[in-house]
Amino acid sequence: MGTRYVVIFVVALTASVAVLLTGFRQITKPVADRNEEIFNKRAVLSAVGDYLGEGVKVGNLEDDQVLDIFDKQVQQVVLDMQGNEMEGVKAEDVEMAKEKKKPASEQKLPLFIYEQGGEKFYIVSVRGVGLWDEIWGNIALEGDLNTIAGASFDHAGETPGLGAEIKDNSAFPRAFKGKEIFKDGEYVSVNVRKGGAIDKRHEVDGITGATVTSNGVTEMLYRGIKNYMPYFNSIRQQSMR
Repeated sequence: MGTRYVVIFVVALTASVAVLLTGFRQITKPVADRNEEIFNKRAVLSAVGDYLGEGVKVGNLEDDQVLDIFDKQVQQVVLDMQGNEMEGVKAEDVEMAKEKKKPASEQKLPLFIYEQGGEKFYIVSVRGVGLWDEIWGNIALEGDLNTIAGASFDHAGETPGLGAEIKDNSAFPRAFKGKEIFKDGEYVSVNVRKGGAIDKRHEVDGITGATVTSNGVTEMLYRGIKNYMPYFNSIRQQSMR
């Protein structure tokens, strides 16, 4: 009998803990969701950090300020792989990690258009693979859809002091500013070159000791930005009419 009561007690206790944990998750979920939303929007704004206003730094913005900038200055567009705008979905709701698992023809592309002082900056999302796990980033293009205005990167598990430098070393994303993704009218993206950039308009220095991650960034940028070309080409055609 004693053993039976112990089993009943353990089962009851386990059920009670499960109920409490479920309730706790339900209570804290809105806070967690808001924090994730702000984190992601701050990452997007980091790509245009030099254009937020004089003396304004992304890292110093209050959470409400991040949300306010997005609400007032960022247009959210979702594209299909043919460059068509999709209705009924916001760019912030597109999860690139999930989209990457879909057939290429079915993937959705988030696009954030930031406006400041009469200028538009087109922020694209890219995702690839580093040495140990996935890497991703946001790349802002100037209105010419050729010149990079800024970039931000992140990763799931690159090595500290090596591959993790794509995020931890501010000099790496900053090196992309001013680079061009077209050369003589042909799309070339930006190359992360081991041993140092040679073509200063289309290359940045690779990360010492992190060749695989550097190559991963190169591949990610080439493929990721290229996905947006059908939409950008349509914009160019409209501007020529």
